[in-house]
Amino acid sequence: MGSLVSHQQVQAVRDSVNDLAKEAQIVYGNLDTIETIGADAKKGAFISPILLRADHPFQNTVIHEREAFGPVSTIMPYKNLDEAITLAQMGKGSLVSSIATNDDKIAKDYVVNAASHHGRILVINRESAKESTGHGSPLPYLVHGGPGRAGGGEEMGGMRGIKHYLQRTAIQGSPTTITEITGIYQQNAKYKEAEQHPFKYHWEDIQPGMSLKTHKRTFTDTDIMNFANLTWDHFYAHTDITSLDGSIFEKRTAHGYFIISAAAGLFVYPNKGPVAANYGLDSIRFLRPLYHNDTIYVRLTCKEKVDRDVTSAEHPSGIVKWHVEVFDANFENRPEKNKTEKDSPLVAVATILTMVEKKQETFVEMTSEKIDACLNNLKADAKPKWGIMTPQHMIEHLEYTYKIASGDLQDFEIATPEKILEKVHHSLYNYEKFPKNSRFPLLEKDTLEVLKHPDLETAIEKFKGQRERYIEYFKEYPDAKLKNLVFGELNRYESYLLERKHLNHHFEQFGLL
Repeated sequence: MGSLVSHQQVQAVRDSVNDLAKEAQIVYGNLDTIETIGADAKKGAFISPILLRADHPFQNTVIHEREAFGPVSTIMPYKNLDEAITLAQMGKGSLVSSIATNDDKIAKDYVVNAASHHGRILVINRESAKESTGHGSPLPYLVHGGPGRAGGGEEMGGMRGIKHYLQRTAIQGSPTTITEITGIYQQNAKYKEAEQHPFKYHWEDIQPGMSLKTHKRTFTDTDIMNFANLTWDHFYAHTDITSLDGSIFEKRTAHGYFIISAAAGLFVYPNKGPVAANYGLDSIRFLRPLYHNDTIYVRLTCKEKVDRDVTSAEHPSGIVKWHVEVFDANFENRPEKNKTEKDSPLVAVATILTMVEKKQETFVEMTSEKIDACLNNLKADAKPKWGIMTPQHMIEHLEYTYKIASGDLQDFEIATPEKILEKVHHSLYNYEKFPKNSRFPLLEKDTLEVLKHPDLETAIEKFKGQRERYIEYFKEYPDAKLKNLVFGELNRYESYLLERKHLNHHFEQFGLL
């Protein structure tokens, strides 16, 4: 136990304990005796931890009303849970209450009845006790504060707490206007018909409200039975039409998840593009049944875009939430007498998530033609924008790295420490340039290798030849992995990413890009 904040605070705690001791008995600690270790009891603001026992907590009020801001606690007896709850309420507000029980029913009864008087309740049982940090340690994203005597305020962590430092404003307007203002598509807002399939756009180019109306699909009896057999979902409405009496179903009914799967088949763009993956399903609702021979079409609309941090072996991307509406294409053809005011062609809605790659606009693609065009502009006396390399040193350095990338040089140890190697390896996938003064592991700082070729022209020819060996190697061994000094083992695609970054780095160094 450490010291209090000041000698004045020590005196305030002593005064509180003396008042409490009028209705409770001190059972541990002594206000007049302090044992210190490595400190001067007279100079420091020390006080002994004090434990009191109040035998009549329902009659005595000081123990509930006086709070000693120090190492002071009071034990109060109770006969049952109802009395415990009453005692917990008699303090008229606290920051936190704790209950230790392995009976979840007791825990529920206590929390429901005591919560009105406490900002936080810690429930400890045999599972959580092993990891609990104690009564006074809230998690950072929990409410910290309490009602009544606790002050009535709140300290909050996480995003919820930040909102208290912002001016929050309610916005009224049409769904279309609110969509434009908030960047979140609102139900019944005007669609923005996409000029091409929405899945062809990169994350930056997708806008809330961007929409696609699909072609149609008719469900057959065979479709429904095949889906039941494929999924093992043999719910009677799909497979036993003799059991429909008394149910909400009129005919053989399409599975709800078949409807959503069929909807995906209508709106998914099959070719490889910016959409990297299906990221999940946020919500789904079936509004009315669809039967065999019913026809649907789908409206796919961008609902919201959510940015994300990428730290793994994947390209920068964001999440797009899509509002999926499934419509009964035959609704307008139904007799009016069979429609009610509540009828709608909308039969299902869902929110699906896709991971969509961001544009790569940092690096120039390094084709053989582009490399030739850059090297045609390289002069032997060119000065670098950073570093101490000469043009020939740069070309011979690139030739050397292609020897590694083509498998000609593999007799070396990876220079990057194991504890950060994965992070360094994953950095190949981002769109960030190499730092300008990156140092090659085999070179001493501020030194240059001895040149191996007689002139720049020869060096360029050797460089091009070694690059051809790299290209041919991966044509012959497309699944190969080769070591790299900095980035560890690289497959063909990762070697391409490194080549693009590396050539851009050095060509920019000499003003070729």
